[in-house]
Amino acid sequence: MTDTVISSATREIVIGFNRPFVIIGERINPTGRKILAAEMAAGNFSRVESDALAQVLAGAHMLDVNAGIPLVDEPAILAKAIQLVQSITDVPLAIDSSIVAALAAGLAVYKGKALVNSVTGEEDRLETVLPLVKKYGAAVVAISNDETGISEDPDVRFEVAKKIVHRAMDYGIPASDVIVDPLVMPIGAINQAGVQVMRLVRRLKDELKVNTTCGASNISFGLPARDGINSAFLTMAIASGLTSAITNPLHGDIVRACMGADVMMGHDPDCARYIRRFREAPPVAADGTEGRGRREGGHRRRPPTNPV
Repeated sequence: MTDTVISSATREIVIGFNRPFVIIGERINPTGRKILAAEMAAGNFSRVESDALAQVLAGAHMLDVNAGIPLVDEPAILAKAIQLVQSITDVPLAIDSSIVAALAAGLAVYKGKALVNSVTGEEDRLETVLPLVKKYGAAVVAISNDETGISEDPDVRFEVAKKIVHRAMDYGIPASDVIVDPLVMPIGAINQAGVQVMRLVRRLKDELKVNTTCGASNISFGLPARDGINSAFLTMAIASGLTSAITNPLHGDIVRACMGADVMMGHDPDCARYIRRFREAPPVAADGTEGRGRREGGHRRRPPTNPV
């Protein structure tokens, strides 16, 4: 089965069908975050630093780094952000930009094997991004839209993904280094958006044999109690074959849902990772030593017996 290896200078993450789900932290992105955008534009990266550390502590296996701020030197800011994040944490990064010069600047300073986010099926994008991915030995996110836009037909999106995978191979980039984004649309606007993604993810796994990722929070845009929708979506998508997602690990429900899905899929032998993360610490006795839990100490209640 397909494995995609992403690394920092000292740490390797493997994304694959029979491996634990990979959470890619989404928070280092100024889109929709006015304070973060203003700070980054002014050269203040303190919030980038705190967001990076908080996401890793919360359970992110990788971090997405974006510096998409209008009217700034995005290549310079993105490169600086990447260098900062790599200086304070060892998790691998996704270098996220729609500007090729910014991707190039980020890749030039990155230590390890990065994930480039992203390339679409548009010809000019393929011809500029794929050579860059090959040059730096990176992996790449393939977004399944092209010059015609985003189709609501999952079969059309599959063909776009297939085109990108084959073009990447023409540049010497193996299919294992292409992670397809099937494009998650808001289910509040398109009632079949979830069904479309599940169907497409299964085809991408079974037919193209590529790993997948997505912006998971898109599914709940405009709806209340978004974490509930996002969690339900992720567990179902993981069961369909989704192997990673760009999402917010600071939302505890999301992390629990993903780790619970790993248990159900058999990707967490003996539930070991889940138990380590969520088991309650044993109570502490008055003398400071660990006390015994209720099941280990005291009397257990016996079930009532039926009267004769």
